[in-house]
Amino acid sequence: MSLDPLPDPAVVLAETDWGGLEHAYGTAEDTPTQLAALLDVDQRVRSRALDHLHHVVHHQNTLYVATAPAALYVAAILLDPRTALPVEKGPRDFPGPMRAELLGWLDSVANAADDQAEATMRRFGFPPEDYPPFVQTREIRPLLFSAASACFDDHDLHVREAALAACIPLLDDPRLHHHRKAMAPVLRETLAVSALWQYRERAIEALTAWGEDTAGLKVRREAFEVCDATSDTSSSAAWNLAAGDAVDLPF
Repeated sequence: MSLDPLPDPAVVLAETDWGGLEHAYGTAEDTPTQLAALLDVDQRVRSRALDHLHHVVHHQNTLYVATAPAALYVAAILLDPRTALPVEKGPRDFPGPMRAELLGWLDSVANAADDQAEATMRRFGFPPEDYPPFVQTREIRPLLFSAASACFDDHDLHVREAALAACIPLLDDPRLHHHRKAMAPVLRETLAVSALWQYRERAIEALTAWGEDTAGLKVRREAFEVCDATSDTSSSAAWNLAAGDAVDLPF
């Protein structure tokens, strides 16, 4: 694969006007400190920084103007050895080290700018081209794909699965469609047979959408699947809205 070069994470931190950007709770001037803390030696510090990504920079699957530059930083540090360190886990969290968690976050960001998200926005009368965070996220999808696909050969299975899942929504980008053919067998051989039904479902949905053969592939959801499901693993979760929910959209 010919991959786009990723930015220097130090440059992203230093040259982004974070104080001029906003996240879920106002100015993003606190975000660079939290991004740097993702590589801290203290597990508690790393875990709090990860919470900042999930609950502030990309709160409830919403894209903010601070989301895209934060995603670029996350993409740029994925291969840093320190992302192989663990983070604190909750009962509903997917397994794996910080690297898998960061890929899961990028997956959620990409889902919020995929084709289904665009269709939903238009259905509710919100042209996505008029929402800068959506446009900015779409612009960097090739860079995010470069970062995520570099983890396909990670020694940790959880990281490999998270990387494949993160690339599924990114391949909605017309500039990346040509990668689908090469990814299809990997999805079939790895993600479609994952121990996690959410990944199996994602793989089969993607293969079907890409016109690939899914014969023999089935999703057997475990008991309590609704309770165990997490929003980051479903491309439809970010925009599964009822008509009355439109008033709460941030655009």
